[in-house]
Amino acid sequence: MLKEGNQKIDFHPQSSLAKGMYILAQQFPNEKIIWCHLDCKENLNLKGITALFHHDQLMLSFNPDIHSFLGRKIGYVEESLCISVNKKVSYPTWQMSSAVGVIHASVLIALKDTIPLHTDFDYYLNSVAKLAMPLGLLCYSEPQLLSGSINWVTPKASNFTLFKFVKQHYKTLWVFLLGFDLALYERKWMILPFFYTLFFKRRKMAAIPFNSKLVQSSKRVVDKGTIDVIIPTIGRKQYLHDVLKDLAQQTHLPKKVIIVEQNPIPESISELDYLITESWPFEIKAIFTHQTGACNARNLALAEVTSEWVFLADDDNRFENTLLTDILFNIKKYGVESITTAYPQVNEFHYNKNIMQSLSFGAGNSFIKSKFLNTVKFNMGYEFGYGEDNDFGMQLRNQGIDVLYVPDPKIVHLKAPMGGFRTKPMLQWQNETIQPKPSPTVMLYQLLHQTQEQRLGYKTTLFFKFYSKQTIKNPLRYLISFRKQWSQSVFWATKLKKRS
Repeated sequence: MLKEGNQKIDFHPQSSLAKGMYILAQQFPNEKIIWCHLDCKENLNLKGITALFHHDQLMLSFNPDIHSFLGRKIGYVEESLCISVNKKVSYPTWQMSSAVGVIHASVLIALKDTIPLHTDFDYYLNSVAKLAMPLGLLCYSEPQLLSGSINWVTPKASNFTLFKFVKQHYKTLWVFLLGFDLALYERKWMILPFFYTLFFKRRKMAAIPFNSKLVQSSKRVVDKGTIDVIIPTIGRKQYLHDVLKDLAQQTHLPKKVIIVEQNPIPESISELDYLITESWPFEIKAIFTHQTGACNARNLALAEVTSEWVFLADDDNRFENTLLTDILFNIKKYGVESITTAYPQVNEFHYNKNIMQSLSFGAGNSFIKSKFLNTVKFNMGYEFGYGEDNDFGMQLRNQGIDVLYVPDPKIVHLKAPMGGFRTKPMLQWQNETIQPKPSPTVMLYQLLHQTQEQRLGYKTTLFFKFYSKQTIKNPLRYLISFRKQWSQSVFWATKLKKRS
């Protein structure tokens, strides 16, 4: 082991790598701990790590191999975006690698009593990230840790190790589902690995003493700090007025508010008279269209953004007068280029109190650096369906733009009643004899952003969840019906994919 400047550090060769890292962390509690396999040593981008590791609450790693340590089968038990990793960009994931990585010593010290110093280094790294990521450790696959091409073959977890990992990091139910899916879809009967898990308990992460007050990114992401706000609206005149009043009272005023008003009634005109009759401390760009649909409306608004940042809002939001000030503070603090806030409804208890990487994206409560808007848009394949906001978030992440979740400040979502002149859209599959299950827009997201194993795992859980909610109680008849509905969903989602 070497310290910066090639100074040698004593390390007992019989100790596990995880234990060795912890010993180093104790000796150098204020330093970054870097690991790199000998096969990757010549490609280590040591000079670039300072810029990449821009604050101490990060864990970066990179696996040059197309295969991960736990392999594709982990997709059967996890639907999240962490499974299908884009290796070309910095991408949020708990899937770490022994090839190369970096973590701060203080994090290892904080985790010592929670995660055993495993002899299998890849298992240890994945366990650290999997357990600590929801508590605020920001974990990324970072290709810039290495330079040039590398012939690296990642260690592969055995089926016993895979089942053990699932038992220790997921609810016990997922061990059963993993075994069921492998038998159903791959004709593999994992009886011994399944019983092997009986010797292990789930690892539960206690509150880790991460001190977010000490986080201060060295990455400069804010220059002018100007913000445009986009708001699609339809039939919510008073609610929109309240949103504009909240914006007008901000301690950091937006530069421009872009409103896309929709009304499908022919010959109709705008009902938002207060945009003209009242005085506003920001520019208002009003767009009126007879074409309904949130995807189209938001795309029209995004095309008008000129400020450094954009706030994607909704017409039934409420928030405090320090919202924009607080958001810019967190953007600078964590060095991020996209943030989504807590979005509770009125009187809804707010559970998640940790600043963390968001596994979703809110189209009514998010902030983005506007320079990325040239290459992202709301996919029209989702119009009048579900999933357009999460798809938009995935477009950002596949450009290397992570989405940070902040519990405070929050935006309250009133969930206002729909406008009186709304009409129910006519979906392409609405009159089909066999209705698709799941919704084709849900399936579209699966086709675009998830692995085959994730789709099959979702198919299994949907099968069981939907059984109690439908009228067919004969299991065989239900299975036949479900397969037809699933095929219909794939059929229509493929059509929507061509439209996107």
